[in-house]
Amino acid sequence: MPLLTALAISIGVLGGIATWLYVGPLGMAGLQIWAGFIAWAAYYHSGGTQAALRTNIPAHIFGAVVAWVVLILLGSLAPSLGVPIAAGILVGIGAAVLVIGANVQALGSIPSSVYGFACVAGYTLLAGKLGTLLTVSVVDNALINIVVSMVIGALFGFVSEKVGGALAGTASKATA
Repeated sequence: MPLLTALAISIGVLGGIATWLYVGPLGMAGLQIWAGFIAWAAYYHSGGTQAALRTNIPAHIFGAVVAWVVLILLGSLAPSLGVPIAAGILVGIGAAVLVIGANVQALGSIPSSVYGFACVAGYTLLAGKLGTLLTVSVVDNALINIVVSMVIGALFGFVSEKVGGALAGTASKATA
């Protein structure tokens, strides 16, 4: 079977299973399927290999942590500077930290760090989670929620590549 056909079957079936898990059995945890799919796409965008998994997951987590810190600081600085100025300064610093972090090999995927940052910032702001950033709850803490969602998504990417390779009867990219 051609590799693209095998990947289409693998990704389609596993995408359905992932969606069922996120909105079904794991639904009470409030995990974000869209963040999982972003991490899954990042896995393929980064080459679709085991090496991509080893750089994407730490980079997603790093970006998520940087966004979390930026959002916590925003709550402190916004009253004195105003939201637009405080957010602009903090996001600028956060972006610089993401790039500087790429000096560490495990954090070398800058786009994956940005995806983690964007997912935490977007979820926090759109879901009204600014007041729950310091809670220890998968549902309420955007950092925990997005990190778990993205790690699961990256792992689905890895599994989909392995299953696709097996269906195509070819060695996976990681071993080819």
